[in-house]
Amino acid sequence: MSNVSCALTIAGTDPSGGAGIHADLKTFQELKTYGMSVITSVVAQNTTGVQAVHHLPIEMITQQFDSILSDMPLHALKTGMIASVDMMKAIKEKITNLDVPYVLDPVMVATSGDALINEDARRYLREHLLPLATIVTPNIPEAEFITGRTIKTIVDMQYAAKQLVNLYGAGAALVKGGHLTGDATDILYDGEKMYTYTAERIHTKNTHGTGCTYSAAITAYLGKGVILPIAVEKSKQFITQAIQHAFPLGKGNGPTNHFAGRMEVVK
Repeated sequence: MSNVSCALTIAGTDPSGGAGIHADLKTFQELKTYGMSVITSVVAQNTTGVQAVHHLPIEMITQQFDSILSDMPLHALKTGMIASVDMMKAIKEKITNLDVPYVLDPVMVATSGDALINEDARRYLREHLLPLATIVTPNIPEAEFITGRTIKTIVDMQYAAKQLVNLYGAGAALVKGGHLTGDATDILYDGEKMYTYTAERIHTKNTHGTGCTYSAAITAYLGKGVILPIAVEKSKQFITQAIQHAFPLGKGNGPTNHFAGRMEVVK
């Protein structure tokens, strides 16, 4: 097992298990990837929303990083919730010279609508982390904030994806269409070619942690050496299954089902 793929997630927690670090590690495990984590914030949240947030000291964040980088192999990494500019500066310093795929999930708002990072952090992410990303994976509200454009159609999504790459410097951009009507269509632009991924829309409120899970799946596949368009295709299939078989747990937006792909095995 010396050739096992190792992936790192840098994000906040979710004690209810549906999003953040918890969703990422579950996804890595399901995709036969050894998961590691750097926790940025301890978040009291559940399916109904965010109740409280405690940000870890910057020194503790960097020490977690050092513990991993000094000892463990690393084949891919992703970032999720990074709440402050100081956190982003520290993370940027650690990842700038890492020669591994970097998936940037620009987590700004929880499924419940709660804001997760402040305005200054949003600007810093756009200007300083985006150019480091192998791929950025915004939903439509996040893509609208980063680009400053309203997105209402597939054509708008394509334009935003190009803007994220050509203007803001991301290696590739996956704009997710979950906030539109009709089929669930996502647009990938890799700097040369536009790709479209479409799945039948699943009408459910149980979508807690979908963005985290989707980006974690992409991270796992990239860490295994899967080329980007195929990594996104496989991850789209993974998240679609997870939503289709989501758990009706909690009083709000229930969590997706990370082991949906092996439901027949565990019955």
